[in-house]
Amino acid sequence: MRILICEFMDERAVNRLRSAHDVHYDAALVDDAPALLHEAARADALVVRNRTQVRGALLEALVRCRVVGRLGVGLDNIDVAGCEARGMRVIPATGANALSVAEYVVTAALMLLRGAYASTPAVAAGQWPRTALSSGREAAGRTLGLIGYGSIGQLTARLARGLGLRVIAFDAMMDGDHPAFADGAAACAGLDEVIQTADVVSLHVPLVDATRGLFDAARIAAMKPGAVLINTARGGIVDEVALAAALKSGHLGGAALDVFAGEPLPAVPHFQDCPNLLLTPHIAGLTAESNERVSFLVADKLLEALA
Repeated sequence: MRILICEFMDERAVNRLRSAHDVHYDAALVDDAPALLHEAARADALVVRNRTQVRGALLEALVRCRVVGRLGVGLDNIDVAGCEARGMRVIPATGANALSVAEYVVTAALMLLRGAYASTPAVAAGQWPRTALSSGREAAGRTLGLIGYGSIGQLTARLARGLGLRVIAFDAMMDGDHPAFADGAAACAGLDEVIQTADVVSLHVPLVDATRGLFDAARIAAMKPGAVLINTARGGIVDEVALAAALKSGHLGGAALDVFAGEPLPAVPHFQDCPNLLLTPHIAGLTAESNERVSFLVADKLLEALA
């Protein structure tokens, strides 16, 4: 069988696939559409991350493909129904990067609540902004609100509880009797309660019709004054212009965005001179350890599917 890998993957996991199958691994193919389509026509399996769009021309080119491995959990870049209609199984790396995302969320919350970690240039230059940085907030006793309570949200809740945060969570697919709430790490809450009462709101939902634009100007305005918003889920859920305006007006106390409506994010004016803002290039789920877990999980499942 021929396996096509068009985005980066742990080399040891690639070698595991090579031990059993013919593997074409080229992480640059995602940016070379003609070459990708040419190779896709010969592939019995395809491995992607989040940039490859498995739909349209690429989906039509996968005439031999039996399985699509996703090095991550979000499936908005894959036409899952189209794949299944062609007899292709889609395999995400469910849970393998949960710890990396959960640690990112908790770290971002601590940084933005305290507001003291961007002072290195000033202090190194001989300034001493001690007074300005003396009113940061402690996390203990504050409320973390999670929107979406799957594996990543649940792990985030457990980490946050260890720091003394109270955690509430809303998930459209769960009520208070759901087993996910049995351990008491988070209390089940309504969407409006999370938005209006949480000191930190973290998003953990897929990008679907119901969540696109979920945090528009009105919902951001409904957040608690001084609250922090963290999005490691998908771009398109948060109105970036409205978020920037809420930061500049002082209504929000901080925000961390790891995902954007357009990626890579182009230079945009609304984020210029935006206070208390952390921007990262879709790396919340990427660490050395998570890449290894994700890559080997997908490799092992591909080997099973192609056996």
